[in-house]
Amino acid sequence: MIIDLLENQADFITDVSSMVYKEFVVNTGSKMTFDDVFTYFSNTHSKQFPITLVAIEKTERIGTVSIFENDLKEREIYKPWLASLYTTFEHRGKGVGQRLINETLKVVKELGYKEVYLRTENASNYYQDRGWSFVETILDNKGEKIDVFKFILHNNAALQN
Repeated sequence: MIIDLLENQADFITDVSSMVYKEFVVNTGSKMTFDDVFTYFSNTHSKQFPITLVAIEKTERIGTVSIFENDLKEREIYKPWLASLYTTFEHRGKGVGQRLINETLKVVKELGYKEVYLRTENASNYYQDRGWSFVETILDNKGEKIDVFKFILHNNAALQN
């Protein structure tokens, strides 16, 4: 498996857009269209937000994750955010998600940030078990409970595998 920037793997923009659209747009009732999502992922970068990584095995995309400047309007002071972590069903439980997280942390650190945030509605234990610190629980503009976590990027800290 390799993990690369989506901007280097343009052939996977449709696949990544489809994954994110089905998991994070359709499931949340967002009004974004697939074309909106495709346009967004067609404009990801390597040194400025948004940044998207894709996990590839052989010639198949098996996961993705993004780095956004902000992923929670209610907390604009927190920056940057790990967002849209997704692993295909058949590759779950095989470490793909953790590898994507590790690569994300490396990219964020290379950009000069000391910490990174994420939001989750249903995976708090997953992140706590991997060294993320709980920050707060808030209600979003739809009244949904969201847990906010942060990971502090230490200079010599080894990232978990």
